[in-house]
Amino acid sequence: MKKLVALILCVVMLLSLVSVASAEDITLTYACFSAAGAQEETLKKMIDVFESKNPGIKIDVQLTAMGDYFTTLATKIAGGNAPDVFELNMENLVSYELRNQCADISNMGINTANYSKGCLDAVSSNGSLYGVPMSFSTCVLFYNKDLFDQAGISYPTNDWTWTDIQTAAEKIRALGDDTWGIYQPISYNEFYKSIVGNGGSLLNADHTAFTVNSPENVAVLDAMIKRVRGDNHVMPNTEELAGRSDGDLFSEGKLGMAITGIWMFSTFAEQSKSNWDIVVEPGYKDKATFFFANVNCISPSSKKQEAAAKFIDAMGSDPDIVQLRLDASWELPTIADQSKLGQYLSITPPSNRAAVFDSMDYAVAPPALLESAQVTEIINNVLSTLETSDETAQAALDDIQSQLEAANLLNQ
Repeated sequence: MKKLVALILCVVMLLSLVSVASAEDITLTYACFSAAGAQEETLKKMIDVFESKNPGIKIDVQLTAMGDYFTTLATKIAGGNAPDVFELNMENLVSYELRNQCADISNMGINTANYSKGCLDAVSSNGSLYGVPMSFSTCVLFYNKDLFDQAGISYPTNDWTWTDIQTAAEKIRALGDDTWGIYQPISYNEFYKSIVGNGGSLLNADHTAFTVNSPENVAVLDAMIKRVRGDNHVMPNTEELAGRSDGDLFSEGKLGMAITGIWMFSTFAEQSKSNWDIVVEPGYKDKATFFFANVNCISPSSKKQEAAAKFIDAMGSDPDIVQLRLDASWELPTIADQSKLGQYLSITPPSNRAAVFDSMDYAVAPPALLESAQVTEIINNVLSTLETSDETAQAALDDIQSQLEAANLLNQ
């Protein structure tokens, strides 16, 4: 009898263990691309951290190189086999969101206080959150302290406007024939970002019409054109660059200011012949800065959304995962608490690395367009001719407006 009772107890215990394991053991499929080629080991360590802190949740990593990733992801989604969690860059986030392929995660327990407001705004639409920004890079205003000193100008601050930039650029330009004040290319990316700071946009509020040739947009493009045209222009054209890039010009100490990405820190630290630093980009009426980011989203079809939300929140803000990212120099975490970023902020130059995170409060996402590639091509084809042509900003934007309307590229 005792043996029978013991056997029954053992069976009951085994059944209980099986029941608990089946209830708690969750495997999330995670499709991603940004670790491919250089950060596979860092990603593995991040996954290990998450799994150790969340017993019962396992991550099945489906890592694909960037070149094949979006084709592979689209095929999985179309075939009804979407991963529970998938990584997107900002350029693709909007189109996936508009196709209802990203779940609304607003009420899934994401600790939004861990992230900067600009980051969250960039991955939100109509009050709903559609992803958690995992890592980012951005653009800032680089400036040459030595040229500012020579011109007798106070250094830029985070409060500078484009009017301040123009005034300083003219004084620096006066220092010499091959000394230039500012470099900001006339391009789609610079245009769509800058017009937001002037109250403009490419689309109206409900996305039913293009607004490319609005007065706010014309004013911005006119200012961009004037910097590179005329007898007193403060920005070099292609001929005056003489085969150099704006980065080359800055490193040579011949460019006072440049709008470019934080990925140039190491290059300028190694190559620049001058003292330099950074501040947040200038604005028109308001500030607006780029937001290049990798974002984790949850599939609307996932049956494991609660666990998925824990995972994407951890990948963006868990302190140990953040530290792994910093140690690996794998872009930057999107956390709001700069006190946790002492390692990154302590590296000089630049001295004002805090401006990188300050910029996130003004982050601008790409326009919400399904056919963004075609829109970009049409706009860039016109903007690329303005450096040396006589076309006015109004005429150029009227042309773009007509082409976009004729191509019927509004979201359908």
